Amino acid sequence: MQENIHEKIEELRSQFQQSINGALDLEALEKLRIKFLGKKGEVTALMRTVGRLPAEERPLFGKLLNEFKNAAEEMLESRKKQLKEKDASLRWEKERLDMTLPGKPFQLGRKHPLTLISEEIEEIFSCMGFQIVEGPEVELDYYNFEALNMPKEHPARDMQDSFYINSEVLLRTHTSPMQIRAMEAMAPRLPVRIICPGKVFRRDDDMTHSPMFHQVEGLVVDKGITMADLKGILLLFTREMFGEGRELRFRPSFFPFTEPSAEVDISCIICGGSGCRTCGGTGWLEILGSGMVHPRVLEVSGYNPEEVTGFAFGMGIERIAMLKYGIEDIRLFYQNDLRMLQQY
Repeated sequence: MQENIHEKIEELRSQFQQSINGALDLEALEKLRIKFLGKKGEVTALMRTVGRLPAEERPLFGKLLNEFKNAAEEMLESRKKQLKEKDASLRWEKERLDMTLPGKPFQLGRKHPLTLISEEIEEIFSCMGFQIVEGPEVELDYYNFEALNMPKEHPARDMQDSFYINSEVLLRTHTSPMQIRAMEAMAPRLPVRIICPGKVFRRDDDMTHSPMFHQVEGLVVDKGITMADLKGILLLFTREMFGEGRELRFRPSFFPFTEPSAEVDISCIICGGSGCRTCGGTGWLEILGSGMVHPRVLEVSGYNPEEVTGFAFGMGIERIAMLKYGIEDIRLFYQNDLRMLQQY
């Protein structure tokens, strides 16, 4: 009978050894474990036959079966470790970087044309001693309108259809509020010489207007400032931006926060002033608005209009870019068309 016990164990061991050598992945190994060591496996089935053996043979059978079970568990764990290492090695081979392969081509990023123009404007005015300041895009009605000489019922407010958040807060319609904020912060120090570039928001959307666009506000306050100073600064700017030989023309206009006020034109950058389609045959192109700071604006900002004067100007960065690059539709700046953007 003992020979039968040994034969059964050896037969089980032989089957297990053949099966484990044939297990080529973790899934097959798990099926093997269930087949031999699971609740309904071969070892469990043999355990159930112990009760049919003579009493003197049961201890030996149980001992041999437990030895096999322990050995099988060790072999399973060893094989499992081998398969995991093999999988890791294959995965590394598959994923490792082959340094002999040619690299993937990539495109270098470029600055947006509006960024290029904005940086050029800032550089020109910085060289003339202007300080670059920034202000909030979500603005109080007081700074956006009232302190700029535009009270509640002023008709000039109709010229700027605004995005209001509530009755006292809105998205700024121009960068001019920085005139007030800068003078309040600096008063009574002199001189004040700043530019403020930034986003502004209005209810416009067509070929030449956008609901969000960019402006640069300029402000100079000091003793003895005149329109001649304003013209000299703007003439130098236009020639630096558009080239030597560019001429300047001032046309009377109206802005509530400047008096006198003027629209500024430059000689056409296409025809040089002789008249063409771009300038409508006039030889001139409108570029910005300007004027002497209104005495009331100086007064509410902490400066005495009897002692100091100043000038202010505001220009659209999109307008400058459209003139310099010959772009006719402002919406091209915001369509993210690489064919257009890569030209600059």
